[in-house]
Amino acid sequence: MPVGMCIVATDNQLPIARARKAVRPMQPCSRICNGPLFCFKIAVDLLLAVFLMVPIGCKPRQSVRPTPQMGIESDFWVKVLLLQDAARCTIQVDSVFEAVDSRTRMRQAKFNRLYRPVDVEIDGGNILIAGRTMSSQEISILPNEPHIFSLDGHTYRGELKLKINRDGRSFDALNLVPLEPYLAGVVGAEMPDYWEPEALKAQAIAARTYCLYIKRNHGIEREWDVSKTQAHQVYRGVKAESAQVWKAVNGTCGQVLVCKQSQGQEDVFPTYYSSVCGGHTENSENVFGDSFEPLVGVPCPYCEDVAKLSLFFWPMVQIESETVTTRLMQRYPKLEPLGDIVGIEPVRQSDYGSFSRLTSVKLIGSTGKNDFLRAEDLRLAIDPTGRKLRSTICRIVKWNGKWAFLSGKGWGHGVGMCQCGAEGMARKGKTAQQILMHYYPGSKIARVY
Repeated sequence: MPVGMCIVATDNQLPIARARKAVRPMQPCSRICNGPLFCFKIAVDLLLAVFLMVPIGCKPRQSVRPTPQMGIESDFWVKVLLLQDAARCTIQVDSVFEAVDSRTRMRQAKFNRLYRPVDVEIDGGNILIAGRTMSSQEISILPNEPHIFSLDGHTYRGELKLKINRDGRSFDALNLVPLEPYLAGVVGAEMPDYWEPEALKAQAIAARTYCLYIKRNHGIEREWDVSKTQAHQVYRGVKAESAQVWKAVNGTCGQVLVCKQSQGQEDVFPTYYSSVCGGHTENSENVFGDSFEPLVGVPCPYCEDVAKLSLFFWPMVQIESETVTTRLMQRYPKLEPLGDIVGIEPVRQSDYGSFSRLTSVKLIGSTGKNDFLRAEDLRLAIDPTGRKLRSTICRIVKWNGKWAFLSGKGWGHGVGMCQCGAEGMARKGKTAQQILMHYYPGSKIARVY
């Protein structure tokens, strides 16, 4: 990473030390010592000489991997939503950078290195960066090499785009980053980097495929392709990178999964994945409503030996009845005619022998009206974090005026690759390709570049 100018000592910057040596050659202390005070003076002179030889004001040097693919075509850049409807933020860039109009690429301002965070805010409908007014509603921050910036203390690669919203009082912040460095910020966030290399490679291929599918099929409808959260896939930028992660990304560069589509051609598909499937993955049609040949449920005897016991089996969760009703109405206004939710009954579930996964539920309202939801939609409406109600492998009962979720198992929607299962297969010597073919049967690996 570029660092500031250092004050480096040279020979002519050490007059005290050299003058002392010229006047009195160094001799054993016992022969020249005129008492404690003189010895103290020699010690001070030596310390001053050492101090003058130490670089002052230098930042510690860090080895930062250059950002690859900065010249790649736009089809392989990813627009990641970092902030939405923000009133202010801070940025820091340790290299010279330009602020340009995102649409015309005309320069608005040029900045020297920002070693400390500076404010970005809205004033009079304009973006202010470190107190300097930008005249465009869309500003792109273009750092020089190694093409890295920090937003609110989190470091990312590529470019930063700031776009004022229609209200004129808030803005969105997007990270425009090439696909491979984007993946380096995903793989290490979605999977521990100390896991088996083949599991990390499988994760890289699945994440690359998922990103391209979402970009091509949903990104055209909005200003951004994917968010940085688990709503798509978790992205933590440079913080998630490591040598192991980059090895997995580089070792699978350009590789994606494809399958035959409805028109007969081969193309990428949404390679969903979750943390712990609980013993068997689920059909995508039952969870997300889409249908692709590789997104069918398959047995997974591998995740139980990898996942923590508290994640493979999760404890009972109780939630107030009023809270359940409120959260469902907020997420799905169409349910308001039901009134209070007084009953939740399973309609469909997948039976896997030792356990079953709820896929559809019936909601019974106090007004006598009923409606239906996918079980996964119910789970995330009641617990948007997904950290309490970890899956739909559970029983739902009324318990002392509350809704209780019992016998929970697994973590996530259960569709596609089980991440703990992938690690379990890798520990048994399976390759990334074998892992992917197990969780996405009927697919194959292809290259997009």
